[in-house]
Amino acid sequence: MTHVEDGRLELADVRRRLSAIFVGSIGNLVEWYDFYAYAAFSLYFASAFFPGTDPVVQQLNAAILFAFGFIVRPIGGWLFGHLADHYGRRSALMLSVLLMCFGSLMIAVTPTYASIGIGAPIMLGLARMIQGLSLGGEYGTSATYLTEVADEKHRGFYSSFQYVTLIGGQLCAILVLLLLQQVFLTPVQLKAWGWRIPFVVGALLAIVALLMRRNLHETDDFMALKKLTTRKTSSIAALAKYPREVLVVVGLTMGGTTAFYTYTTYMQKFLKLSVGLNDTQTTLVTASSLIFALVLQPIYGALSDRIGRKPLLIWFGVMGTLCTIPLLRSLQATRSALVAWLLIAAAWLIVAGYTSINAVVKAELFPTRVRATGVGVPYAVTVSIFGGTAESLALWFKSIGHEGWFAYYLTAVIATSLIVYASMRDTKHDSAMGRHE
Repeated sequence: MTHVEDGRLELADVRRRLSAIFVGSIGNLVEWYDFYAYAAFSLYFASAFFPGTDPVVQQLNAAILFAFGFIVRPIGGWLFGHLADHYGRRSALMLSVLLMCFGSLMIAVTPTYASIGIGAPIMLGLARMIQGLSLGGEYGTSATYLTEVADEKHRGFYSSFQYVTLIGGQLCAILVLLLLQQVFLTPVQLKAWGWRIPFVVGALLAIVALLMRRNLHETDDFMALKKLTTRKTSSIAALAKYPREVLVVVGLTMGGTTAFYTYTTYMQKFLKLSVGLNDTQTTLVTASSLIFALVLQPIYGALSDRIGRKPLLIWFGVMGTLCTIPLLRSLQATRSALVAWLLIAAAWLIVAGYTSINAVVKAELFPTRVRATGVGVPYAVTVSIFGGTAESLALWFKSIGHEGWFAYYLTAVIATSLIVYASMRDTKHDSAMGRHE
C-alpha cells in the first residue's frame, strides 16, 4: 500500500470519527436542552402548577419535581446501559432520544392547576420521570460512545464534547428564554402560555436528532466484543465484579455533580432571588457564563491528553474546597451583574477540571463488556443523590433563613471527592480501553 493510500485511509478514518462524534454530540445537546428547558422556564410556569403567593415556595416545589427526574435516572442508567452493552451503543442512543421527545411533548400539553387541580403537578412529575429515564440512559451510553470512537491520543479532547453539548443544551434553553423575553412575548404572555413553546421546540428537535442517529455507525470496541461472544449476562451481575471502579465513579462524581448543578440550574434562581438581578440581567449573566464554561471544556480535555486526567481532578478538588464559600458569599453580597458574571466565571475555571474529563475517566475505568452500565448506573445514582437535590436543598436552606449553609455543604462534598481523586489511578496511563473481558 502506498503512502498516498495510507494517507487517504487515515483521513477517511478521521472523518468517520469526527462525523460520529458530531452526530452523537448533537443528539446529546438536544436531550439536555429538553431536560434543562424545565429549569430555565420554571420561573414562569411554577405558579401555573403550584398555587400560593410565595415565589420561593413555588420554586422549591418546582425544584422538587426537577429532582424527580433524577430519582429514576439510575433505572435509566441500568436499562439503557444493558441495551448498549448487549445490543449496541447506537440502538440505546436512538431509544433514549425518542423517550425524551415524548417527555417534552407531555410537558408542553399538560393542563394547569387551575384546570385540573392536583392532576397538573402529578402529570408534570410523570413527564419529568420519563425525561429522567431518558437522560439516565443518555449519559452512560453517550460517554461510552464518544470515548470508544475517539483515538487514544485525543480521547480527553473528543470526549469533552459530551459536556460541551451538555452545557450547550442548557445554553440553548437559556437563549430560547432570552428570545421569548426580549423579542416575541410580553412577561404576561410568557407566564400565561409562552413557557410551553420551548418544550414543543424540544420535542421537534428530538425527532431531528433521532433521524440523525439512524446513521451512526457502531463502535469498533463493541463490534470486537460481539465477535468474541454472543453470551448475554446480567449487566448488574457483570458490574458486581468491579466494586472498586463503581466506588471510584461514585466518589469522583459526588463533588463534581453538586458543583455543576449549583452553577447551572440553581444559579439562575440564585441570581434572581438572592442577588436581586432583574429577568434580563439574570438571563444574560446565566447565558454568558455558560458560553464561557462551554469554551473551557475542550481546552481542559486537550490538556488532560497531555498531562493526564488526575491533575485536573485534583485541581477541581483543592480549589473547590478552598474557594466555594468565598465565591458564593461574594455572589450573595454583590448587586452588580458584571461582578456576578466574573465570580461565576471564576467558579467555572475550577469546576471545568471535573466536567471536561469525568466522562472519559469513567469510561476508561471499565472494559467493553460492562462499560455503558459501569459509567451510567453508579453515575446516575450519585447524581440523583447529590446533583438532583442541589437546587432544592439550596432553596430549602434559603426558605428557612440559612442560605449560607449550602456553601458549607457543597464544600464538604467536594472535599470528600478530593480524597478519591488523590487516591485513584490516572486512567490516561492505566486505562481499561481495549479490554473486552
